[in-house]
Formats: sequence, C-alpha cells, structure tokens
Amino acid sequence: MSGTVRLHRILRAPAERVYRAFLNPRAMAKWLPPDGFYANFDYLEPEVGGTFRASFINFSNGQSHSFGGEYLELVENELIRYTDTFDDPNLPGTMQVTVTLKDVSCGTELTIVAEGLPDMIPVEMCYLGWQDSLEGLARLVEPEISE
Repeated sequence: MSGTVRLHRILRAPAERVYRAFLNPRAMAKWLPPDGFYANFDYLEPEVGGTFRASFINFSNGQSHSFGGEYLELVENELIRYTDTFDDPNLPGTMQVTVTLKDVSCGTELTIVAEGLPDMIPVEMCYLGWQDSLEGLARLVEPEISE
C-alpha cells in the first residue's frame, strides 16, 4: 500500500458547485465512474463520521467492484477528506483521499491526493481513471444552465 495519485485541475465553476458534486450521490453516480463503468450508490451520509457505500459496474461484462468509506473532514466549499476501502480481498487496506478546492479568477482550482492505493492497482491506471472522472465532473459542474 504505497501508491499515491496527485491530480490538479481548474474548473470553470464556483467552488460551491464542485463541493456539492462530491457530496451528492446522484451527481457522483453521473461523474465519478471512469469511462466504461456506471455507478450505484447504496448510501452516502455527507457529514464528518458519515459513511458511504457504492459500486462501479463494468458495462461490458457486468462485473461489479464495491467500495465504501468514511468522511473524516469536511470544510464547506474548501476541503473533503475521506477513506476508501474496497470489498475485494485482493485490494486490501484503506486509502485516504483529500480534495481541496480554492477559488481562482476563472472558477475553482481542484487538487486531489489519493494515498495508499492497493499494490494491485497501478498508479498510472488510477491516474487515468481519475482523469476520466474529472472530465465527467467538468461536464456536470461547468455549464451555467438557467431555468
């Protein structure tokens, strides 16, 4: 358990909208799964000490990868820190993910650090998956849609 992934992106959206996208299970089901997967959230309790449980399902073969975790720290529109643990015994240990949001002139600076990747997950594959996810996040939060 030594892998770490660091990501950085500027989003053309306010921090409030990005923060909300990380804590709403319907929003997360839309943007979080990497390409070729869809997500099912069994529950998500967006509060310190709250937990979540979800699965990514491979659309091609139907295989499911379940995981869950706990929210360790939440600072509205600024910081989300949580744990992530896979159900698969071949992916042991607990990862910690830190999401930092910062207002910038054109929107929000997003930094993500995922630490403690299981040894079976190559860092570069995790990085690629997160890149897919962040493209989906941008498609969700950047459009300004008026009623």
